Amino acid sequence: MKTWIKRFVVFFVLAALAGAGGLAWYGNQPLRIEPLPKTINVTPGTHLKSLSAMLEREGVIGNARVFWLLGRVLGKAGTLKVGVYTLDKPLTPLELYAKIQRGEVSQAIVQFIEGWSWREVRAALAAQPLLKNDSAGMSDADLLQAIGAEETHPEGLLFPDTYFFAPHSSDLSVLRRAYRHQHEKLLAAWETRAPGLPYRTPYEALIMASIVEKETGAAFERPQIAGVFLNRLRLGMRLQTDPTVIYGLGERFDGNLRKVDLQTDTPYNTYTRAGLPPTPIAMPSEAAIRAALNPARTDALYFVARGDGTHIFSSNLDAHNRAVNRYQR
Repeated sequence: MKTWIKRFVVFFVLAALAGAGGLAWYGNQPLRIEPLPKTINVTPGTHLKSLSAMLEREGVIGNARVFWLLGRVLGKAGTLKVGVYTLDKPLTPLELYAKIQRGEVSQAIVQFIEGWSWREVRAALAAQPLLKNDSAGMSDADLLQAIGAEETHPEGLLFPDTYFFAPHSSDLSVLRRAYRHQHEKLLAAWETRAPGLPYRTPYEALIMASIVEKETGAAFERPQIAGVFLNRLRLGMRLQTDPTVIYGLGERFDGNLRKVDLQTDTPYNTYTRAGLPPTPIAMPSEAAIRAALNPARTDALYFVARGDGTHIFSSNLDAHNRAVNRYQR
């Protein structure tokens, strides 16, 4: 038995050495990248397996599994830097990993996520080391002037998207593009809006879109949620939407919305004040803007969360209270 165990251990060690030797040989062989130059895009959320699959798909490597195994052995997981890389000369797999690990990008990336607040946008810009943070010392008013915005409050004015930029660009250039993009999306949606909406300006539609964005868990419900809020506006009912209260609390919000918070008046408390809040409360997506300007036709005035991201919609208070008792208590 002992002899068999020894033989197994020897075989296992020899196999491991052979495998390690094979990976070392593979890691130092030039890749056949054709044609050159070639660009590859490492997007946010990319991990070793998806990177390897993408490189094989793009014809950069011949075997995704071997490239992935090399990365695992070398501990490359969690070290990938997002951005656009230009491959302008032959590289070995080891050199390619080193290039992506060092972040030698020809174009870098910053992402603005739908539903983010202005504070989260500023944090994302500050956290991107390849951006010159020229806006860091600016007040909101100065920053808005610098990007050509006519509005007096920055919330909701940027389009949520992935933005590419040359390394060491100014963050103001990214903000200008994001502002211009949101402005264009809003005006285009305004031109195709449904008739009879109670908005006086595109900016009011943007405010509603931000509320729809924050209230929506399932994307397909956006038009219906917009329809509920517009019904309430038309009837002179208060919107009574929690995300506006949370926004008005600012840094005082600790994750727990209390009854006293709903009763404490702020410009954004739609339980204590009628109509829309004074500004957007988040960065709405194009889908939320379109929902606010082309809402679903519904007689619903209330909705309550089921707990799975969707809602139960009701046209009267009795039905709404029954839904609340079922799903919230």
